[in-house]
Amino acid sequence: MWKAALTELVATASLMFALTTSIVACLDSNESNPKLLVPFAVFIIAFLFLMVTVPLSGGHMSPVFTFIAALKGIISLARASIYILAQCVGSITGFLILSSVMSHDAAKKYSLGGCTIDGKGPTSGVSSGTALMLEFCCTFVVLFVGVTIAFDKRRSKELGLAMVCAVVAGAMALAVFVSISVTGRAGYAGVGLNPARCLGPALLRGGSLWDGHWVFWIGPCLACIIYYGFTKGLPKEGLVWEDEKHDIMKLAAPALCCWGPRSSTSQLNGKVLEIVRR
Repeated sequence: MWKAALTELVATASLMFALTTSIVACLDSNESNPKLLVPFAVFIIAFLFLMVTVPLSGGHMSPVFTFIAALKGIISLARASIYILAQCVGSITGFLILSSVMSHDAAKKYSLGGCTIDGKGPTSGVSSGTALMLEFCCTFVVLFVGVTIAFDKRRSKELGLAMVCAVVAGAMALAVFVSISVTGRAGYAGVGLNPARCLGPALLRGGSLWDGHWVFWIGPCLACIIYYGFTKGLPKEGLVWEDEKHDIMKLAAPALCCWGPRSSTSQLNGKVLEIVRR
């Protein structure tokens, strides 16, 4: 677990550095509509990093994927907590390196690649309500398209690692494309899809980056919870989920049954244990 967590830390730091520099380069290019280059950069970089890290640590590099994996029971809550901590430290590390090589003007213009809400001037963002809706909807799209396939053992085996990584990266690029197309804000580079990505610049630069920072955590977390509930109603015939021995409902069932009347506690415990064994 600690080796995998170290992998997540290094991978997240490298991803933040590579992705942010690429996005800033796209936005700072002389193209007539430079924001349309961003989804292509996101796809290529995400695909390469997923290909490397999926066999090593699962290829999370984001609290979003770690949270849904914990809810689905793919990983334990302990591993999820360590992963998220490693991702946050990795994000800070990556942006520390980025701040040392990025020009002062570019860092000021693009807020070090951070997630701006209600900013002013060239780095103006979107309102908190709009950002929250975009984070929720786009994260859900990524989960529905990418994670549904990634967590399906049968289809993952049929498609192979490269195709699964391409689907997940494609879903992320699609979400970014949708978000930057509908807002019409010159300084908005798209949804975060990764709370750790927004945390690093906020800690290093502060200021307006803290305005609405909660959006980049609450939106994806709500999407994960809704998606988790949605998967419970999916047809079982076409899916072969990964091992879900740490599923959050299974872990919470013994505690939930104790909330009922004392006279029925033993009966409920027996039913819960039988369900867990199955």
